[in-house]
Amino acid sequence: MITTAQNTPSPGYYPSSRISSIGFGQGYSNLWGPQHQRVEQGTVTIWLDRSSGSGYKSLQPYRSGYFGAAIKLQPGYTAGVITSFYLSNNEAHPGDHDEIDIEFLGTTPDKPYTLQTYVYIRGSGDRNIIGREMKFHLWFDPTQDFHDYAILWTPSEIIFLVDDVPIRRYPRKSDATFPLRPLWVYGSIWDASSWATEDGKYKADYNYQPFIGRYKNFKIGGCTADRPASCSPPSASPSGSGGLSQQQSSVMEWVQRNYLVYDYCRDGKRDHTQTPEC
Repeated sequence: MITTAQNTPSPGYYPSSRISSIGFGQGYSNLWGPQHQRVEQGTVTIWLDRSSGSGYKSLQPYRSGYFGAAIKLQPGYTAGVITSFYLSNNEAHPGDHDEIDIEFLGTTPDKPYTLQTYVYIRGSGDRNIIGREMKFHLWFDPTQDFHDYAILWTPSEIIFLVDDVPIRRYPRKSDATFPLRPLWVYGSIWDASSWATEDGKYKADYNYQPFIGRYKNFKIGGCTADRPASCSPPSASPSGSGGLSQQQSSVMEWVQRNYLVYDYCRDGKRDHTQTPEC
């Protein structure tokens, strides 16, 4: 079933409307590949070619909040290429870091992009990683226009949103399965040919370079790491008390029924003693 954005069920509440946009320089700066990043009229363009990719990072760390950007992806052959928007503390805690990710996994022209969400807790990019991935296709073509993608991270839950539609809720069931240390916000484009597209079957092909990611409409509504404990992040729902409304929950169920393509909790090849929240 292919559903156009027009007949997406309404979530009834739009958390992004409560957060004002900021200019790129108010919240972020280049982290790597400065020659592959351009800021023009509020849009940040980053690109990958044979020589380099690029990434940016928030000026401050946060301990909760709403973090969003409007993103437009490259059409055509993008296998092996990852365009991302995520929270991490890997520079502060190398080998032992936390991460909350939205990653767009590049693709071949006959197949749609996959949006991958995942949560790491005190893991690193080596053998002991537990990724907690859920992967989705989208109900629109993300290369045709900008769409809003956001992570809402509170002390009790993480909610991933696409155009204010909640696609995944990850509740805090225990301290061991939830990121509690301050995180920075990042965006990047890079070559992940070894795994990004159909487990590495299709690699980045630089005959199609440059691979471009465009970001605008940056929104940060959160508690920086140095704010007092009384600071509270925005709510995903109209109740203001966390969780999702009944309407939001039913829209999330619609997304997961029609567009979810992988859920780590349902993967029989995984060791679920490592993921007690399942």
